[in-house]
Amino acid sequence: MTDTQPPLPSEARTAPPGGPEWSLDVHDTTMVLYVGGNWNSRSDDIPVFNTEHLNGGTPCKSCVIDTQALGRWDSGFISFLWDVKQKVAAAQLELDDSALPPAARNLLSLLPQKAVEVAADYKKPLPFFEKVGDKTLQTLEETGTLTDLGIQTVKGTLQALRGKSRMRVKDLATDIWNAGPSALLIVGIVNFLIGAILAFVGLIELRRFAAEIYVANLVGIACAREISAIMTAIIMAGRTGGAYAARISTMQANEEIDALQVFGIPVSTYILLPSILSLSVMMPVLYVYGTLIAILGGFVVSMTMMSTSAIGYWVTTINGVSLHEFVFGFVKAFFFAGYIGLTSCRVGLKAGRSAADVGIAATRAVVIGIVGIIAMDAVFAVIAKVLDF
Repeated sequence: MTDTQPPLPSEARTAPPGGPEWSLDVHDTTMVLYVGGNWNSRSDDIPVFNTEHLNGGTPCKSCVIDTQALGRWDSGFISFLWDVKQKVAAAQLELDDSALPPAARNLLSLLPQKAVEVAADYKKPLPFFEKVGDKTLQTLEETGTLTDLGIQTVKGTLQALRGKSRMRVKDLATDIWNAGPSALLIVGIVNFLIGAILAFVGLIELRRFAAEIYVANLVGIACAREISAIMTAIIMAGRTGGAYAARISTMQANEEIDALQVFGIPVSTYILLPSILSLSVMMPVLYVYGTLIAILGGFVVSMTMMSTSAIGYWVTTINGVSLHEFVFGFVKAFFFAGYIGLTSCRVGLKAGRSAADVGIAATRAVVIGIVGIIAMDAVFAVIAKVLDF
């Protein structure tokens, strides 16, 4: 209906309602909006509130809604009322909704008098040096946060050794199982294949110099010093680090982190400490296991491609790979584990609260973990060169 149509008679307004309809009438200083019929949002016949009586030229000070002939209604009726509320507010009139059903009145009270305008999400690009400075400050801030998180983890470990930590033994045992025995299969398969590939390539090249026996030294030193530690760390970054980030970001989305903070339970001790501690304990063990499996893979390939005896191969390996090679790889595995645990937990804590943010956090944790492991290995190589280790 249009606003120029006369109001419905009283007998029409009390008749059984049909389709949605409205009319507007003016009584002295009061404007009356009559609504009737069934308002169903699924139908396409919901009228639009478009009237010129609200655009000045009338002494009315308020608008009263009459719902005597109103039938069934749903969100389509609320949408119509919100349109009325906005236009009445724009005309500087007072809206009287006391005649509305209580449920409709409550829903209408939740809606603002003016629709919120979403500003365009546009940011002016920063100048180059300002962008570099901003990234530098963010990097320094994250470095400080990770350092503080690492210090809290060390303190929590010392408290746990004294029996004063809030960390649950059940959580630690579960994380140790997930970070250790559950990863034996994939760590073993990958390292076995890496050892086999090294032996295959080494035999092809060393055969030119009649030095096939030195393939045992090649596989043993390469796996003990570098490859097994890196490959095990990469596997754990993708398998365990991503799981840590996804789990913590899910807790963030479910407001479980907020609940712990409200109760005064330190998140670093209750959630992060079991994850980081379990990974730090199990990663060096997995490194030793992966190194032995990689040497076994090299042995299997060597026995199929060279004529030396099995005893000779193992004697060459034992004589060629000194203990300090394992010590160096063991230390690297420990630091890799601490880095993966800290960065993964930090990424999970920084994640948003939506389902998409959980996947983003897991992906970011894996990428940061892998890139950081390669960078840390380069640093360890320089340190070993300087120390002649």
